[in-house]
Amino acid sequence: MRALRYTSYGGPVRVVDVPSPSCPRDGVLVRVGATGVCRSDWHAWQGHDPVPLPMVPGHELAGVVAEVGPDVPSAAGWAVGDRVTAPFVMGCGRCADCRAGAAQVCADQQQPGFTYDGSFAEVVAVPAVATNLVRLPDDLDVVAAAALGGRFATAHRAVAARGGLGAGEWLLVVGCGGLGLSAVAVGRALGARVVAADVVPAALEEARAAGAEAVLEVPTGSDGPERLARAVRDVTDGGAHVALDAVGSPAALAGGGLSLRRRGRHVQAGLLLGDAARSAVPMDRVVAWELDLLGSHGMAAADYPPMLDLVARAGIDLGSLVAGTAPLEAGGEVLASLGGAGRGVTVLVP
Repeated sequence: MRALRYTSYGGPVRVVDVPSPSCPRDGVLVRVGATGVCRSDWHAWQGHDPVPLPMVPGHELAGVVAEVGPDVPSAAGWAVGDRVTAPFVMGCGRCADCRAGAAQVCADQQQPGFTYDGSFAEVVAVPAVATNLVRLPDDLDVVAAAALGGRFATAHRAVAARGGLGAGEWLLVVGCGGLGLSAVAVGRALGARVVAADVVPAALEEARAAGAEAVLEVPTGSDGPERLARAVRDVTDGGAHVALDAVGSPAALAGGGLSLRRRGRHVQAGLLLGDAARSAVPMDRVVAWELDLLGSHGMAAADYPPMLDLVARAGIDLGSLVAGTAPLEAGGEVLASLGGAGRGVTVLVP
């Protein structure tokens, strides 16, 4: 099969012919119809989040079942030709966390594009289908579905489940890339009021189009988090109920925490890597105001049905999150572009 692969960190990303993966006994092979390009893929390629080499990146996938493993019971109902997607965290399906529906924190998890060859290819493997495979609604095309597996699902869990966002509450979203724009859409669908912040004016316009009630340009400098917090408190009459760092930076973490009202909740979904992984948190404020600091890591397949129900009920246009499509051959160029302030979701169509 054809796949986009790199053999060294930061090195060339080329389309090559590689053997098609073997079908897991308890899993399926998926013929990839579309796959999103995520900044997490860029971090792995750059070696910020080291992966085995060589590596085929890609973890936001949608397509059709091409082969079903021999240990998948026929009663499970999976067949060749089924339209499917999967979360980027593939749980083992056996541990206590997976059995409890929390595969996103499985200690024995696999991740396409990070622990094994991913979806920037014609075919990708999905193990443990009872835990990891999701059937797509008939009216959701594969390009829009490719926006689900990483950013939209991550935003839904971060905002709805971890943040516990309620109707009428204020949500602050810091960072208006694919994850942030997804969070804006989820917040509006939940009946919340959304203020979005970013350093790029064009990203703020996209956030406004996605449903943000107010937008703020993130201040720069060492006092940037405090200045952002003052602006958020002015807009929200006292501070956000929930803040989400959707970009992954020490400034976004600090700004989000300081922007909360008393007993607010900060959700960290953006990746903090390298030296930033040990970023300082305003713990004096956390203690005095009884703030919650919550991590959020993807979303298990078990939680996809209520997310898809929300998408249908609220009429969320997942296609609006897609900035554009590109062939597999352009994947290296698209991946390299994520070193800057990429917005929306670019989808590769193998």
